[in-house]
Amino acid sequence: MSEKLVAEYEPPFEIDADGNRIGVPVSNDQTPLVPRGALIGTYARLEPLDVDKHAADLFTAFAGADHLWTYMPHGPFHAESEFGAWVESKQGEKDPYFYAIMDQSSGKVLGVASYLRIDPGARSIEVGWITYSPLLQRSRIATEAMFLMMRNAFDLGYRRYEWKCNALNATSMRSAQRLGMTYEGTFRQATVFKGRNRDTAWFAILDTEWPTMQQAFERWLDPANFDATGNQLVSLDSLRA
Repeated sequence: MSEKLVAEYEPPFEIDADGNRIGVPVSNDQTPLVPRGALIGTYARLEPLDVDKHAADLFTAFAGADHLWTYMPHGPFHAESEFGAWVESKQGEKDPYFYAIMDQSSGKVLGVASYLRIDPGARSIEVGWITYSPLLQRSRIATEAMFLMMRNAFDLGYRRYEWKCNALNATSMRSAQRLGMTYEGTFRQATVFKGRNRDTAWFAILDTEWPTMQQAFERWLDPANFDATGNQLVSLDSLRA
């Protein structure tokens, strides 16, 4: 995995009267909490997670893919009632705030993701609990779902958009980098999930980086970037570079 380390980052600063380097001023304005509502794109539709609307379809989409829960603190779920109880425990929460990810054209529910660790004062927000069914993985819907959540956060005024994952989860690490996240380091022995140690890798995007990244996402998601069989013509990495 290619890594852009935080050590390469030079924080913006000013010099105070004593010659010390100090952080640049930041407005005291607080960013609003994420308002409830759908996020709608060309391929993806994200709706606030709801047990009655989404649980049954999600359970079907996740069936037979127990590996999806390897790095999650919950699951696998072997009964629809068990999964429904988990969904019900998450719906309506403000933090984490869960979305059901849907295919805009078919209406099928294919995965979930959430905002979490929302800090309006620091204007920092994290994306997590990302669980993509096999039908959602490596699709335009999957990429656009992440784009919609990023764009929504930065449009609301957040300065920092985080992604954290188990440092052994190579798929999540690659996904973060493909989406343009900068690797900032690994917190060793950060927590314990399912009786096992978890080292946590940190990634982030800053508001100053977002305008260029947004253009790359929009160009990649343009239908003209895909051939008749749905294969990309230009990669997201190439467009961002």
